[in-house]
Amino acid sequence: MESSEVSFQFAGRIGWIRLNRPRVINAITAEMAEKIALQLERWKIEPDLRLVVISGEGERGFCAGGDMARLYEARNSGITELAARLFGWGYRLDYIVYRYPVPVLVWMDGVVMGGGAGIGSAASHRIVTERTKWAMPELNIGFFPDVGSSYFLNRMPGRIGLYLALTSSVITGEDLLYLGAAEVYTSSGRWDEAKANLQSLGEGGFTSRQLSELLAQMQDKPTRPSRLAALRERIDDHFARATIEDILASLERAAGEGDEWAWETLTALRQKPPTSLKVTLRQFQSGRGKSLADCLRMEMDMSMNFVAHDDLYEGIRAVLIDKDRNPRWQPAELGEVDERRVQSFFRYDWPGGRHPLAELASETVSLPE
Repeated sequence: MESSEVSFQFAGRIGWIRLNRPRVINAITAEMAEKIALQLERWKIEPDLRLVVISGEGERGFCAGGDMARLYEARNSGITELAARLFGWGYRLDYIVYRYPVPVLVWMDGVVMGGGAGIGSAASHRIVTERTKWAMPELNIGFFPDVGSSYFLNRMPGRIGLYLALTSSVITGEDLLYLGAAEVYTSSGRWDEAKANLQSLGEGGFTSRQLSELLAQMQDKPTRPSRLAALRERIDDHFARATIEDILASLERAAGEGDEWAWETLTALRQKPPTSLKVTLRQFQSGRGKSLADCLRMEMDMSMNFVAHDDLYEGIRAVLIDKDRNPRWQPAELGEVDERRVQSFFRYDWPGGRHPLAELASETVSLPE
């Protein structure tokens, strides 16, 4: 099955999925997410399937995330329907990958952000390189870290997940190895070799042990240490606070004592939208201990409320459309975002009273009629 934006191939017991929008670093549209999700469901009944491999075309990276620019274009017409499709299929896709019956391998070279990070986090096998640039940058556009981040970022060591969510920090392949968010680190130049070896494996017997041995052979020594590992103690200290105001105050004290990292982090947080900061902190507090399905349903409700919030369109304008990097958040001050406003992002009235992701409580996801 082929399309201009995503291609599928089944060969040698392997299902190959290639994202094909290199001009926008393979940003995922609602149509792409739907096609991938449905293809994965079809492949489940393929008796010879042993592995799924997902990669992105082009030199810039695997996937820059969801195509948020399309939301901006539809902000005055059809936004509710488009948002429900984009987020509904995107989150359903993540769930399918998490629960897939055979290994799913993702080549996480170059840019891996937002929705791309969501797919990577859901996969059973992740390969990163010296070029990997991973981030959850949603706060930069007045949104919140979604695609299951309430689940997978909450399971990172200490408070690192919350730190990544609030700051939109870009991390490396070495950091992902440290976090347990990748299994293999190799040179970006070895992808053609890896594909050929996987294909040969698929044409042979193909066992889980053989896959593990192949990936172990690809493992290279990281070119640099993990910066996050060195920052772990400070991140855990500052980001363990119960409110955004307390996190900022803690960083401000450290910055006043000459901590350059604390000053950089404080500066980054002060540039984020106050509403997104407070809602994201509450999201992570609420997501602890929740199942994947419950986290995705919570994020679906949040997404639909954010598309009715002016900050999202101002952020998309400033970062993706005009690219002036000068958003004007409303409200502009943390003190103007009260508890009632924060709670409003976690309630959404679905038509007919049925949540569109209600079926995620089951072990499998059925094809829609």
